[in-house]
Amino acid sequence: MRIFVLSGQSNMAGRGGVHHRRWDGVVPPEGAPDPSIQRLSASLDWEEAREPLHADIDTTKTCGVGPGMVFVRAMLPCLQEDNPGEGALAGIGLVPCAVGGTAIREWARGEHLYEQMVSRARVAAQYGEIEAVLWYQGESDAESHASAAAYLGNIERLIANVRDDLGMPRLPFIQVALASGDKRNIDKVRSAQFSVNLPDVVTVDAMGLALNEDNMHLTTESQVKLGKMLAEAYIKNFLTTC
Repeated sequence: MRIFVLSGQSNMAGRGGVHHRRWDGVVPPEGAPDPSIQRLSASLDWEEAREPLHADIDTTKTCGVGPGMVFVRAMLPCLQEDNPGEGALAGIGLVPCAVGGTAIREWARGEHLYEQMVSRARVAAQYGEIEAVLWYQGESDAESHASAAAYLGNIERLIANVRDDLGMPRLPFIQVALASGDKRNIDKVRSAQFSVNLPDVVTVDAMGLALNEDNMHLTTESQVKLGKMLAEAYIKNFLTTC
C-alpha cells in the first residue's frame, strides 16, 4: 500500500461545500470513491475512502470536501502497485489527521495532535510505505504577530520531528502556502512557508483560489484545483516514472 498522511487544520480537513455548519453533500467526480483507495479510520481500521475524509477525526466541526481524494485520484495511474510486499495491502492508503482551528504549537512534539498523527502514521506503516505528508496549516498562526514570527522555526521543527519519529529522514513533505488568514500577519506566515530550508520539502501556493463566504475556507471547486496541484507537485518532485 502507498500511504499518504493528511494533516494540518481546517482547509486540509475540508470545508468545501460547508455552509452555515452544514455540508451540502456534493462530491465532485474528481473526488469520487475508488475501491483501490482506503482510509485509516479513527478506530484504526482500513475502509474505503470517501468524503468527508476527516469526519471522524475533526469531530467538533462540520467537514466537507478537502484536497485528499482529488490528490490521490489524480495520481492513480502513477501509483499502480503490482507486487505489494508480504503483509502489505494493495492500493493507496490515506491517513487523515487534520483538525480545524489548530495552531502549530498544538502540533509540537509531545502535544496530543502531534502524537496522534505519529501514532496513526506508525499504524498505517505496518501495511505499506509512507510516501509523503501533506500539510495545510497556518491560518491560526496568522492571528498573532508572535505566532507568525515563530512560524518558520516551528514548521521546520515539526518536519524534522516527524521524520525522526518515523525513522524516515527524507520523508517528502508537501505544504500548502496560505490562501487566507488575518491580513495583518498572513504575509509573514506565507513568507515563512516559502523560506523552509529542508530537503524534500515542496510548497504549493493556494493563494488566489476561491473561498467560501467566510473568506477563510476553500470552496469545493478550489479544493479540486488544490488536490490536482498537490498531485502535480508530488509527481514532479518525488516520482521517477509516471
